[in-house]
Amino acid sequence: MTKEKYNVAVVGATGAVGTRMLEQLYASKIPYDKVVALASARSVGKKVSFGSAELTVEELTEDSFEDIDIALFSAGGSVSKKFAPYAVKAGAVVVDNTSYFRQNPNVPLVVPEVNAHALDAHNGIIACPNCSTIQMMLPLEAVRRVYGLKRVIVSTYQAIGGAGQQAMLEADRELREVLNDGVKPTDLHADILPCKGDKKHFPIAYNALAQIDVFTDNDYTYEEMKMTHETKKIMEDESIAVSATCVRIPVLIGHSESVYIETEKVAPIDDVKRLIAEFPGTVLQDDVANQVYPQAIEAVGKRETFVGRIRRDLDVENGIHMWVVADNLLKGAAWNSVQIAESLIERDQVHATTEMKFELI
Repeated sequence: MTKEKYNVAVVGATGAVGTRMLEQLYASKIPYDKVVALASARSVGKKVSFGSAELTVEELTEDSFEDIDIALFSAGGSVSKKFAPYAVKAGAVVVDNTSYFRQNPNVPLVVPEVNAHALDAHNGIIACPNCSTIQMMLPLEAVRRVYGLKRVIVSTYQAIGGAGQQAMLEADRELREVLNDGVKPTDLHADILPCKGDKKHFPIAYNALAQIDVFTDNDYTYEEMKMTHETKKIMEDESIAVSATCVRIPVLIGHSESVYIETEKVAPIDDVKRLIAEFPGTVLQDDVANQVYPQAIEAVGKRETFVGRIRRDLDVENGIHMWVVADNLLKGAAWNSVQIAESLIERDQVHATTEMKFELI
């Protein structure tokens, strides 16, 4: 039932994404009444900005969601696993920005410009896709709706910010050691990248790491497999062939992607550019005669996804190349989550579920 105002909780409010969730929530169309900042016990009492005001961080517990209508989660998969079901039980709708629920068949995986209709079948939890998947979905869906989509091959150039605040601090320290202290990049010590949970760690300063997340049994990383599975789920089409190579580069914020697609019908390039320019949430930056194309530094702080370098493959008639850039902490995370909350309100889908489908632990 539509309400005049909503109570909103942000879980992980002190993190890189959580602070931006609060920022985007403040600037959103959501008519909020109460906003609660939640985090672990070690952050209790800290202050986080909310517009011109400050919120005092409260400890996340099983009882934190009394009277909460919408709960935005971005505190890690284990936190979502434990606490999201308690939020649902209390009557809140959860928008989860972690990977934990993304492939759960009871959980819609949503990019509002692409598949907002999936919200109508939610069971209390909605998953926000991986940041690298989200930005790719917009231009692909713009083309797919008219010309179909058979195949996607994507190579990502992902920012350090996607690995969290500690990874950004580590990168900053590495760069200072090289520039100020003369340390060779090969002699730098790393504790986080390419993946905190893996056996070895490598410096990102002056480097490119062809690993994001740990490797799976098929030699792809989990990040690469996320892009494959999430694309099919969002587009509701298992027949689309998707393959990804995900690389971390020394950029703090802003993911860039080289995307190659094969359409079902041959698509004139001028029409592809028009469709992308007209699609909600995308900005066409494609004027190579004047060196106009998307750049990560220009995407920082913006909600839109930027697309350029659109060109036909030289050997495949229905093949198209494009360059896609977005702020991974905004459209790739915080803004997409808040946008989902806006869509829930617009579609009158902020309501408690009639059947509990998620286990309390």
